[in-house]
Amino acid sequence: MNLATFGGGCFWCMEEPFANLDQVESVLPGYMGGHTAHPKYEDVCTGMTGHVEVVQVSFAKLEDYPLLLDYYWKNIDPTDSEGQFADKGTQYRPVIFYHDESQRQLAEASRDRINEIDNFAGRVAVSIEPAQEFYVAETVHCQYYAKNPEAYKRYKLGSGRAGFLDKAWR
Repeated sequence: MNLATFGGGCFWCMEEPFANLDQVESVLPGYMGGHTAHPKYEDVCTGMTGHVEVVQVSFAKLEDYPLLLDYYWKNIDPTDSEGQFADKGTQYRPVIFYHDESQRQLAEASRDRINEIDNFAGRVAVSIEPAQEFYVAETVHCQYYAKNPEAYKRYKLGSGRAGFLDKAWR
């Protein structure tokens, strides 16, 4: 199984788009990129651990990675380096964590393509970094969109994510 790891704001809103793809085996919300071992949600929320809320996507075919990148871009505001939508802070920054050299190259090429289109007011601010240790989020955060559909829908709308994505990608 291959892994792809993406930070794009609250992991609740990043898990659902990938979970609905046929090419994806599983999606886990969690934390990556910090300096504290075994971080907990409460610690990550402070911004002091250095971790980013991420989703880790398991997929079978290497050739599906570009599709995952496409879904990533279509579910974030790539110009906001300070977080995503209502969620601000380093723990919500947009980042692609690559797991090998091929993923790094594909991620950089996809970032270049996004910079060329005219859907956004600014330049792409998404960081591309080597993957680090992944820590699975607490069970309450796993499949939040499916376990709490009404709350998830309100959050996605209220945060500004749904409206932004509709306008940017219609």
